[in-house]
Amino acid sequence: MNSIKLSSRSLSSIASSSSSIAYKGDGQAITMNNGKLNVPNHPIIPFIEGDGTGPDIWKASVRVFDAAVDKAYNGKRKIQWLEVLAGEKAFRKTGNWLPTETLDAYKKYLVGIKGPLTTPVGGGIRSLNVALRQELDLYVCLRPVRWFKGVPSPVKNPQLVDMVIFRENTEDIYAGIEWEQGTPEAKKLYDFLKNELGVKNQVRFPASSGFGIKPISVEGSSRLMRAAISYALSEKRKSVNIVHKGNIMKFTEAEFCRSCYAVAKKEFRNAIITERESWIIDNKDRGVDDPKKNAVAIDPGFDMMTEAQQKKITNEVETVINEIYKTHGKGAWKKKLMIKDSIADITLQQVLTRPSEFDVIATPNLNGDYLSDALAAQVGGIGIAPGGNINYVTGHAIFEATHGTAPKYAGLDKVNPGSVILSGEMMLRHLGWTEAADLIIQGLDKSIGKKHVTYDFHRMMEGAKLLKCSEFGSEIIKNF
Repeated sequence: MNSIKLSSRSLSSIASSSSSIAYKGDGQAITMNNGKLNVPNHPIIPFIEGDGTGPDIWKASVRVFDAAVDKAYNGKRKIQWLEVLAGEKAFRKTGNWLPTETLDAYKKYLVGIKGPLTTPVGGGIRSLNVALRQELDLYVCLRPVRWFKGVPSPVKNPQLVDMVIFRENTEDIYAGIEWEQGTPEAKKLYDFLKNELGVKNQVRFPASSGFGIKPISVEGSSRLMRAAISYALSEKRKSVNIVHKGNIMKFTEAEFCRSCYAVAKKEFRNAIITERESWIIDNKDRGVDDPKKNAVAIDPGFDMMTEAQQKKITNEVETVINEIYKTHGKGAWKKKLMIKDSIADITLQQVLTRPSEFDVIATPNLNGDYLSDALAAQVGGIGIAPGGNINYVTGHAIFEATHGTAPKYAGLDKVNPGSVILSGEMMLRHLGWTEAADLIIQGLDKSIGKKHVTYDFHRMMEGAKLLKCSEFGSEIIKNF
C-alpha cells in the first residue's frame, strides 16, 4: 500500500474545507423514517473512486451497478452518482486529505461507496478509512465471506465457508488513543499508572514503551450484538458466535462477551437460546429432573468445585428451567437462534478446520480485522472480499473495497474489481434493491464458473481466459 508522510495534525485540520460539492440532477436523497431507509427511484449516492488502482476498479464497477439496476427495474430506477474526494486525489486538488464537504455529503445522503484509500503515515489521522467510520459513527463493519465456485483456494473445502462477520468498528485499539515511547506524555501516563494505580512489573521496559488505551463499552458492544442478532434472525441464520479474548482481557473483551449475552437474553429472549442453556434444557428433555445431576452433566468439573461454586451452577440450572423451559423445552430450543462464544485464538484455527460450525460472528474491532482477512484468504483473497460500514440507527452506511491501493498496478487496467463490485452488491441489498443485487451475484458466479477472470485468478486456474479489469466488468454484465 502506498503511504505518504504527514506532519502531526488533528482531524479537524485534515478534514477541512475545500470547494463545495454541488449536486446537479434529478436525484433525491435517501432518508431514514421510523428506523427504515426510504429509498427514492433516483437516489443520490456519493462515491470515492479511491487511490492507486481505485480509478480502474471504479470504472469497471460502476458500469456493473448501473447495468444491474437498469436490467432489474427496466429503467425505472437509476442511481445518481455524486463524486466526493478523499485521499491522494483530494490532497492534490484541495490540499486536504478528507475535506469537510466529503463528510457532509455522506451525512446528507446517508449511503455511499468508496474505493481503496492511501493510509497516511505519521501523526494525525492514522487511517482515512477509520476516520470516516469514527466521524459517521459507523459502528458495524459488515464482512460477508462466501466462496464462488471455481475461485482458487488454499483449503480443500472452501464451499463450507459461509460466514458474516459483525466487527465492532469504533472502539478497541482502533480508537487511536496512544502515545509514542520516549515522549513526555508516555512518561506521564506511566507515572500515573505506577504511582496512582499500582502498575509496576507489568510494564517491563517503561522508558522505551509506547502506550495505547483499549476502550470497550457496554453500549458499543450491545449495539453491535443487537445488529448481529437482528441480521441473523432476518436471514434465518443458525447461530451467532461471540469471538473474544476475555480469558485474558477480563474487563474489556470479557465485558464485550457479557454485554452481548445480556442483549441476546433481554431483547431477543423468545427467539434465541444460548449454548449453555441448550445443554440444560436438553438434559431436562432427556429426563434429568434433578438440578444437581443436570449441573454435573453440563460442568464435568462439578465434583471438584467448592460448595459455593456448586450452588452457583445448580442455581443456574434451576433458573433456566424456571424461566424458559415452557417456551424452549421439549425440543423447541432446536428451532431457536443459537448464541455461543469462543476464544479468538482458537477461533482462527477452527474457522479453518471446522468452518461449517460458524455462521454469524460478533467480535471486537481487532479480532474482526484478523478474522475477516483470514477468512477471505480461504475463498479467494481480499481482492474479492466486500465490506460495509453501517450505523443501523441513523441509516448512514459506506460500502468499500477491503483491499489496499496497489499503486504499482495503477492505470494498468489489470486488477480484480470484485471487492468493490461485491461491496456495491451489498449496498444494493442494503437499499432493498435485491433484484439488482441478485443479478450481480449471478453475473459474477457465471463469469468465474466459465473461468473468464482477471490475472489474480488466471494464474491459479488451469484453462482460464485472462481478462482486463474493464473486461471482467463487461463479462459480469454479459452473464446477468
